[in-house]
Amino acid sequence: MEVGGFRVGHAQDLDAATGCTVILCDRMSPAGVDVRGGGPASRESQILNPLMDAMGVNAVLLSGGSAFGLDAAGGVQRYLEERDIGFETGVAKVPLVSQSCLFDLGVGQKDIRPDGAMAYAACENASYDQPAQGNVGAGTGCSVGKYRGMDRAMKSGFGTCALQAGALKVGALVAVNALGDIYGPDGVQLAGLLNREKTGVTSTLEELFRDVELASGLPAGNTTLGVVVTNAKLDKTHLAKAAGMTHNGYARAIRPVHTTADGDSIYALSLGDLPGDVNVVGALAAQAMERAIVRAVQSAQSAYGLKSWQELNP
Repeated sequence: MEVGGFRVGHAQDLDAATGCTVILCDRMSPAGVDVRGGGPASRESQILNPLMDAMGVNAVLLSGGSAFGLDAAGGVQRYLEERDIGFETGVAKVPLVSQSCLFDLGVGQKDIRPDGAMAYAACENASYDQPAQGNVGAGTGCSVGKYRGMDRAMKSGFGTCALQAGALKVGALVAVNALGDIYGPDGVQLAGLLNREKTGVTSTLEELFRDVELASGLPAGNTTLGVVVTNAKLDKTHLAKAAGMTHNGYARAIRPVHTTADGDSIYALSLGDLPGDVNVVGALAAQAMERAIVRAVQSAQSAYGLKSWQELNP
């Protein structure tokens, strides 16, 4: 990332339509998390609670595979252990890896999910270069606009954005796998629920408001996962607040968002020494996340029978 202090790596199985993305910290990073969706799948997220003793993490993993994908964090731990990286316990160094998973089982092959080998490969692929966007990593099997089923959903993917205000830097990374639709900063719908003719998009919110007595519940198979990194010096409590403020970026770009059918989560990391106010960091992070979501949709290519923004806007 342009912010510095972190390496990002992707690995994916394009045939199975699933993948993972790892963020490796140059040293143990203070970290916070804010989970707003009603259906999260996560590992080692509770250690980021400000009441817990752990002061940071060595890595964050974003993965497909729903709860099955939680096995993948073991591959990141193995990669770090081999390099003698982890929390010193006096007996052994234990790599601290937080992970969240999204549901992509309905897009490709439901019996193939990210595992330790794939996550290890993502670590090997990690670099300080600008991460690839679109149908890569955790974004490989992502889709949006699923209120009327996958037949009218659209392809999404992985997106990034880095912003700077003075010396303050914030970077956002996101795998967009939302039940709802995606909107640009101008309020125009970019992707989501296709119309019946599949020639353009229609509003999920309007459909939802007509179904005020929905009996069967919302369609499962969602969750948008994000990470923000900054060079501001913040502790885990302030990073948890920054992660919460970053959800404003989700709310601007995704409608509806934070439903019971989504496991929407955002991690915040900091390895910088710049004195920074958490309110400024959170506001800038929300803007970066909003733009990263748009890039995730506009970078994605049509795949797995799902139309993309690129296909509708050649």
